[in-house]
Amino acid sequence: MTETILEKRNLEIKRFFALDSRAYEDGALSAKVKELLGLVASMVLRCNDCITYHILQCYKLGITEKEMYEAFNVALVVGGSIVIPHLRKAVEIYEECIQR
Repeated sequence: MTETILEKRNLEIKRFFALDSRAYEDGALSAKVKELLGLVASMVLRCNDCITYHILQCYKLGITEKEMYEAFNVALVVGGSIVIPHLRKAVEIYEECIQR
């Protein structure tokens, strides 16, 4: 749907999408670290669509299983037990990635 949204040529939306994309590029923090941060934030905010997106990005960037599970743990500690259903979803998505 991103292409459809951007085709509408709303300048503010286009700028936000560009800002979002650039936020995850290598800088003082690597793209890998930034994606893990995005994943943790998404889990704490309990957004399954965002969790899926960040796991796919993490997988593409070669984040290891140990790194992924450490990020899952940080999300669980920060967010508490309410994150557990989203942890389950995250693990499901990650397992699908590694089984491909």
